[in-house]
Amino acid sequence: MIVIDKLCYQSKLRYENPGEKFAFAVITLCICVMSRSIAVACIVLAVTGILTVWKGGIPVSRYLKFLTIPLAFLLLSTLAIILNLKKAPLDLFAIPLGNWYLTSSRAALLYAGQLILTALSAVSCLYFLAFTTPMPDILEVLKKLHCPKLLIELMLLIYRFIFVLLHTASSISMAQECRLGNKDYKTALNSFGKLGSVLMIRAMSRSNRLYDAMEARCYDGEIRVLSETRPPKKKVILAIILFDTCLFFFALWRRFYS
Repeated sequence: MIVIDKLCYQSKLRYENPGEKFAFAVITLCICVMSRSIAVACIVLAVTGILTVWKGGIPVSRYLKFLTIPLAFLLLSTLAIILNLKKAPLDLFAIPLGNWYLTSSRAALLYAGQLILTALSAVSCLYFLAFTTPMPDILEVLKKLHCPKLLIELMLLIYRFIFVLLHTASSISMAQECRLGNKDYKTALNSFGKLGSVLMIRAMSRSNRLYDAMEARCYDGEIRVLSETRPPKKKVILAIILFDTCLFFFALWRRFYS
């Protein structure tokens, strides 16, 4: 299983109502992205982290490790905002390069920090949903929101085939390792190309067999999946409304009065 999927099924929030978790994650993410406020982003990061780690029981080390993945991309992408090549030095620092300066300003650094924190807090909202809600539950919520059936079925089939292809790729890679298929760079490159081609052929073969099996079981254009009924809790709904309302008005106050 994928690590996120395994942690999701081990979460203490696994059996909570998926609609509540979905609503909290999506509404909080929208408020955070629209506000573009450092204070709002810090609040969202703290709350989603506490819910995921403390309430959900996800190990802190695992959660921080997953957060460092988008953080690395964000730091690299914001370098273009922080660093400038100009003829006149800016107020933060300036490194002379002939007649030019590699320089930056305090405003650019603040803007880059704002972007990083906003993006990271948005990712933390999605991590909260991913670490506490299995994919079938998310698809059930989308179904209740009247998302197109074709889109939901494609998501379900893609989700299923991720595990099939990962298992197949792992088996082929292990067989190549046993036959010294990665002993040097040239051989490893050749083995990787063969792995990709075989994986493509097997994926097409398995998809055809899956469709034949569905047709043999009277497939009528809709995949029906059994889902558990978990009634929503009034106190949880009230807490979500209260938190997101306070966060929304705080974001408005930070945007227009500070």
